[in-house]
Amino acid sequence: MISFMRRFVDFQMHLCNAFDRMLPEEYRVDGDNYFTSVVIPRYLKPKYRIYDLGGGKTPCLNLTQKKAAEIYIIGLDINQTELDRAEKGIYDETICADITSYQGNSDADLIICRALLEHVRNVDAAFKAIVSILKPGGCALIFVPSKNAIYARLNILLPEGIKRKILFTLFPMAENHQGFRSYYHKCTPKDFKKIVNQYGLEMIDRKCFFISSYFSFCFPIYLLWRLWIYIFRLIVGSQAAESFMVVLKKRFHE
Repeated sequence: MISFMRRFVDFQMHLCNAFDRMLPEEYRVDGDNYFTSVVIPRYLKPKYRIYDLGGGKTPCLNLTQKKAAEIYIIGLDINQTELDRAEKGIYDETICADITSYQGNSDADLIICRALLEHVRNVDAAFKAIVSILKPGGCALIFVPSKNAIYARLNILLPEGIKRKILFTLFPMAENHQGFRSYYHKCTPKDFKKIVNQYGLEMIDRKCFFISSYFSFCFPIYLLWRLWIYIFRLIVGSQAAESFMVVLKKRFHE
């Protein structure tokens, strides 16, 4: 039964990918991949002191990138066990702390925060911590799924046990890095714009993404979802994003 389900899902995903190739490029850019392969390398500089927030066992950088740029990486995560499972040598230092209550030392040249903020109850408190970690002139690279996405709404509504069982049955490869409780507090492009202005930060880049893989297990559902994204975007613009990324710079005067 499991083997049949896996073959069925794989075939459905193949159909979804074939359909997506016919869409405009702006509807085909995978946000997480763009963030890790384009945005992060763009802001890496030699000798940087970098905080990876919530990376745990799967940090955003690898040893090759670290050695090439001779950077110092600090992993900050709420779970020390997750930090300890990361590739040996990737973190120069680890901090087990809740980002919503952490007070930094203004020593980071760069912060990388990928798919973390949807998991915190209070995004404002997380932003206070981010500001406290950054040096003046330092940048924070943030990628986050949007609360307005259908999968996010389902994530909030469904009981944790049922949600995890469905997710890991359809996408077993997600078990190692997904399934954590999500709140999506203020996780929309519009909310982020307001927050940035409150905490002495300057938004120097932003990009919204209009694709995710959650409904690719069934092509008819995926097709309806794609139609919804197009209509929703016509009505609310960037608020229809499935995910988005921002690059924020800490001003020299607060």
